[in-house]
Amino acid sequence: MPACILRHDAMEVQELKSHGRAQVVRERLTVVVTRRLPEPVETRLSELFNVRLRSDDTPMTRSEMAEAMQEADVLVPTVTDTIDAALLAQAGPRLKLIANYGAGVDHIDVATARQRGILVSNTPGVLTDDTADMTMALIMAVVRRIPEGLALMQKGEWDGWAPTAMLGGRLAGRRLGILGMGRIGQAVARRAKAFGMQIHYHNRRRLRPEIEEELEATYWESLDQMVARMDVISVNCPSTPSTFHLMNARRLKLMKPDAVIVNTSRGEVIDEHALTRMLRAGEIAGAGLDVYEHGTDINPRLRELPNVVLLPHMGSATIEGRIEMGEKVLLNIKTFEDGHRPPDQVVPAML
Repeated sequence: MPACILRHDAMEVQELKSHGRAQVVRERLTVVVTRRLPEPVETRLSELFNVRLRSDDTPMTRSEMAEAMQEADVLVPTVTDTIDAALLAQAGPRLKLIANYGAGVDHIDVATARQRGILVSNTPGVLTDDTADMTMALIMAVVRRIPEGLALMQKGEWDGWAPTAMLGGRLAGRRLGILGMGRIGQAVARRAKAFGMQIHYHNRRRLRPEIEEELEATYWESLDQMVARMDVISVNCPSTPSTFHLMNARRLKLMKPDAVIVNTSRGEVIDEHALTRMLRAGEIAGAGLDVYEHGTDINPRLRELPNVVLLPHMGSATIEGRIEMGEKVLLNIKTFEDGHRPPDQVVPAML
């Protein structure tokens, strides 16, 4: 059934005698939300739709997810929900839209959803600045050894200033290699440029000349050559089959011993075990990670390293950003309800 045609059983026809014509009164869509969302977002969803909210802030089990997909017209999942072909096979006939709360959709089998007549939408753009801010925070934290200094103070072990104590590096003049020059990569470049860093990048497609000129960015067709010459590598590309372990053991070994790497994109882009081995061996100077290859199952040896900054997937964690994500979800659902294509619909060709 096309998205623009609402089910007959979701409609009631009432005769308005005063106007002498029939008016269609639509039953509100049933929207199931898989995680707790900011209160303003949940309130607005409740006002517009027949919404079923999550009472506690834990991911749904697979059986709970299957039950939700049986009951919902619209499912609102997050990055913590894996919606694969097997789960989509259990979806009820009512489910016609998966309105993802988040920009990344690698946890959703978009191709299978499309085959089953289920649209998928996401929330692009609203987290660009927040994630770019966090990228710069990680770069500064690693290069300037901020967590090491913080730990020293919290343990009460600081015994005063010394000329050679806690020496980090200056950002100005350092070469930053950005892996993935989309919205977030370009936002990182603008921030890094303000700190005096030299901007380099590798991307599937080269940027337009006017954007390169604005960012003063140097394009590298060869990722290997770029990696070997950078002082800082920032991973800002999406998770796709072609980017899985893009920074594998061989490529990590190309990095200079005094270089650092940060990742605010997707954990699967870096071979985490290879990275851990090289950090422990001193073959890479440091790392700042907000995402991990195996979700919350982080290599315990990585936690022990003083030259590594680990954050709990905080790149998008601003109240402004999370509310704007919710507004995007609302717009996608409302547009779909009105019989139109959601403005942020995702199709397999885009991935």
